[in-house]
Amino acid sequence: MHSLSTFLPPERTLMGPGPSDVHPRILNAMARPTLGHLDPLFIELMDETKKLLQYAFKTDNALTMPLSAPGSAGMEACFVNLLEPGDKVLVCINGVFGMRMVENAERCGAHVFTVNNTWGEQTDLNEVEAVLKANPDIKALAFVHAETSTGVRNEAKLLCELAQRYDCLTIVDAVTSLGGIELDVDGWNIDAIYSGSQKCLSCVPGISPVSFSDRAVHVIQNRKTKVQSWFLDMNLIVGYWGQGTKRAYHHTAPVNSMYAMYEALLILKEEGLENAWARHANGHAKLAQGLESLGLKLTVDSAYRLPQLNVVKIPEGIDDASVRKQLLQDYNLEIGAGLGEHAGKVWRIGLMGYACKPRNIDHCLAALKEVLK
Repeated sequence: MHSLSTFLPPERTLMGPGPSDVHPRILNAMARPTLGHLDPLFIELMDETKKLLQYAFKTDNALTMPLSAPGSAGMEACFVNLLEPGDKVLVCINGVFGMRMVENAERCGAHVFTVNNTWGEQTDLNEVEAVLKANPDIKALAFVHAETSTGVRNEAKLLCELAQRYDCLTIVDAVTSLGGIELDVDGWNIDAIYSGSQKCLSCVPGISPVSFSDRAVHVIQNRKTKVQSWFLDMNLIVGYWGQGTKRAYHHTAPVNSMYAMYEALLILKEEGLENAWARHANGHAKLAQGLESLGLKLTVDSAYRLPQLNVVKIPEGIDDASVRKQLLQDYNLEIGAGLGEHAGKVWRIGLMGYACKPRNIDHCLAALKEVLK
């Protein structure tokens, strides 16, 4: 009979597309005593977490909170709350996560228009405007800010300006962008945005920060039909994450994970948003130079390349899976495989949050050099 014992994972260096290395302060925060999810002290922590999240998103939106679920649930929350059967939505696709937006919109019963662009390139603004101009009743424009599958940064500010011009809402995926590159929810007039805890925030997986503008809240409060998801219905969740000490029970929050989220956001506040963005940019420059010295090429144009998610072309004759397996076994180093049409063709090297530091970059480059011999 197989004997069960305590699970003791090895210490890996996580430089894939997420999760990223978790800051020791965050791990320590999770080990603190668990409070009840309606304990007055925990409610105080919830309020402080909301304020820190508003700082990270650069927003004054009252409906800003971390959902008790991963980034995929944050995506679903934005779609199910804003869309009703028969609504029209335009989704921009230039990677895997734009395709997931389509899945969510269709399951809401929406009529979905798409703008499809080549993986590894930005969403074409002219194509987006053409669809919006031809369909003035489109309710929302949805796009991915930082496409994790391709390493591309889409022009969020300009896409939001188009949405404003054609009077439609914006739904933005910021799973990989929050804390890693410039993001300005209020300045760019973003209506609904979601992110994840395990990327540039260097928190444990399982929490999804979201924020809704006043315009989005008005849409949610004046729906003709019920939100199809009870758990993700913002009309209900706001009773638990609202203002003041009196809260309505909705679900049992993952208390210790919320300690972790608070600590992650506090670390970001202490560093400063602009400093965090600069650190990711500097780390990318060091990694890119090192990869070039090994004869490896980044696939995305430098003008719109993500510093926190680097997509590297796999050289001819090199087996993708065997390299990643050897890096994991011999160097305790994780890098990511390609997704979708990029599978087997690229590696995805993450420089996110706590993982974006010179020691990790040097370790990654040295390990790749040895394995590629």
